[in-house]
Amino acid sequence: MARIRKFSAYRRLERPYTRVSKYKNKNFVRSKPSSVLVKFDLGELNKSFPFKLQLVSKDQLQIRHNALESARMTANRLLEKVIGKAGWKLKVNVYPHHILRENPLASGAGADRMSTGMQKSFGKNISRAARIFKGHTILTAETTKPHLETAKKALERAGKKLPCSCLVKVTEKK
Repeated sequence: MARIRKFSAYRRLERPYTRVSKYKNKNFVRSKPSSVLVKFDLGELNKSFPFKLQLVSKDQLQIRHNALESARMTANRLLEKVIGKAGWKLKVNVYPHHILRENPLASGAGADRMSTGMQKSFGKNISRAARIFKGHTILTAETTKPHLETAKKALERAGKKLPCSCLVKVTEKK
């Protein structure tokens, strides 16, 4: 299996040419790659908790769906291990809509017969990403007073899986 490209190739926010139309020939993107991130809400969903913690981005960039899934799994694992199945709620607030493309250029012997160069350079779909702006909330956790430190630690660990610097905001609901 081919390795994924370095993140630095897709870090910048650029104008998304990812139009999907109901008319097939007006689509910019012919197919959508499936997202690894499938669960967005975890924990005790029907209950309300007094404390809300938010993982907020300090930068403006794109985050791949693999990184979002990794952050979600890290936070979920710690919360389930320490608090248990109940007593917390976790939500992924961003969705990877933006489709990343690559124009693979062949190198080596016989590459001139295979490669089109920049002639048809729109590229093939390889992955998905969420567009994050400065101050955007990526993950939200809700919990009670005794489990506040555990939830904060879980969001800090999740922030380490993301390619941007993040901070954790704690607010008390009224």
